[in-house]
Amino acid sequence: MNAARSSITADQQRANTGANTWLGLSIVAAALAFTGSAIGLAVDGLYDSLTPAFLFQALTQDIVNAVVVAPLVVICAVLALRGSYRAGLLCLGAVAFTVYSYVIYTFSIPFGPLFPLWIVVFGLSLFALIAGLTSIDPKTAAENFTNGRALSVSAWMLLVVAGLFGLLWLSEDVPALLNGVRPQSVVDMALPTNPVHILDYAFFLPAALWAGIGQLRLRTFTYPITAAFLFFLLLTCLPILTTPFVQLALKEPASWVVMIPIGLVAACIAGVLSWLLVTLRTRRS
Repeated sequence: MNAARSSITADQQRANTGANTWLGLSIVAAALAFTGSAIGLAVDGLYDSLTPAFLFQALTQDIVNAVVVAPLVVICAVLALRGSYRAGLLCLGAVAFTVYSYVIYTFSIPFGPLFPLWIVVFGLSLFALIAGLTSIDPKTAAENFTNGRALSVSAWMLLVVAGLFGLLWLSEDVPALLNGVRPQSVVDMALPTNPVHILDYAFFLPAALWAGIGQLRLRTFTYPITAAFLFFLLLTCLPILTTPFVQLALKEPASWVVMIPIGLVAACIAGVLSWLLVTLRTRRS
């Protein structure tokens, strides 16, 4: 019995060490991301080489990073270090969003004084995400996620929203390929390709499909991943919803047409994610 207790204690220590590692990396990455975004918003001329369409996106991303995502990562990471399972799930989703965003920063925005900082944020958040995923305990997930209906609905929400984004990107890329022209979004941003489409085709859509189907098949390892994925999706809606206000502030024509569909998607995701989190059975929330 003593040997069994020693084994459990050792496993708990390893789990705690893994959690402390990825959450600590997340906090450092968030602090640096906040710094970089604050500089990007405060210093004139950093984004002068961007086209107007890309400039709006860059400024909006900086606003979302500085005002929402970076503070959220720090708050959720601190709460997770204090034992909150729910906060750990949200932190994982926010870190995934940071990785996603900084792939675009590092590969698509022209080289400049913030480039080294973007590289550091990208690397720290990527390793934090990997460590966070590897720290998932299927047994703990099975104990916490006990509402079968919430699991099913959240899985379908992930699959449906991922499918909608996939169809949206294909509706632009397929006609462009067939007609031998560049997609309009690529032309507007003056880039070789659209980084968002690449990330979604190569990472987001396959990962969402795997997580959603895995959850429907009751594979406990995917339960925390789907919850984090839904929060990631919710965060991806924020820059889209914020962009028209940035355009308005810069006295440019605002694209209000996206507000209703994206707003509805965000509201649905928020509702399902909240329901899923409320149904969790954890000792400390």
